[in-house]
Amino acid sequence: MEEFIQEAYSGIFEKELVKEIAETAALIDFEEGDRLIEINDYIRSMPLLLNGAIKIMREDPDEGELLLYFLEKGDTCAMTLACCMGQTRSAIRAIAENKGSVVMIPVTKMEEWLGKYKSWRNYVFESYNKRLGEMLSAIDNLAFMHMDDRLLNYLKEKAKVNNTTVISSTHQEIAYALNTSRVVVSRLLKAFENDGKIKLNRNNIEIIAID
Repeated sequence: MEEFIQEAYSGIFEKELVKEIAETAALIDFEEGDRLIEINDYIRSMPLLLNGAIKIMREDPDEGELLLYFLEKGDTCAMTLACCMGQTRSAIRAIAENKGSVVMIPVTKMEEWLGKYKSWRNYVFESYNKRLGEMLSAIDNLAFMHMDDRLLNYLKEKAKVNNTTVISSTHQEIAYALNTSRVVVSRLLKAFENDGKIKLNRNNIEIIAID
């Protein structure tokens, strides 16, 4: 496991820290659609993503969902960090976007390494800042952006984390992620197709020209 951690976090962690992570962390493999963290779960460990992608969702009072951000290789989840350190329940849902693997760091080690390793301390603080910026962007999208812009951003981010121009999500799944209706998503996707930005196929959406 040590070589996979070193490859994913090369240039980020000291060799001594990589070795400790390999000795103490639990390796978890996941498949697309797996629920890795559920809302109201107590979080006992912090995830470090070795490969694959995970989407972080927030649930609204009407039982809808909203995509906050994606985690990619080398990332961790700031909301999970906060829950670990504060020993509180999770306010987010983490769902595997595609196949991958993650190592889980026990909360006791998280606290110990903050004082022991400068690279770990920098990584934790930078992760907080990065995730905060992404959550502020999600708020801005809701407050200031039209749904067509939000949908375009979603398609671009989805293509990026999956490294493909073909998106297999259904119109209903996209509607859940953007906390809107399937009818609205279908109408906008058809407009994008008419503009030459995408091609709607029977089981997927092909990106052609999205800036």
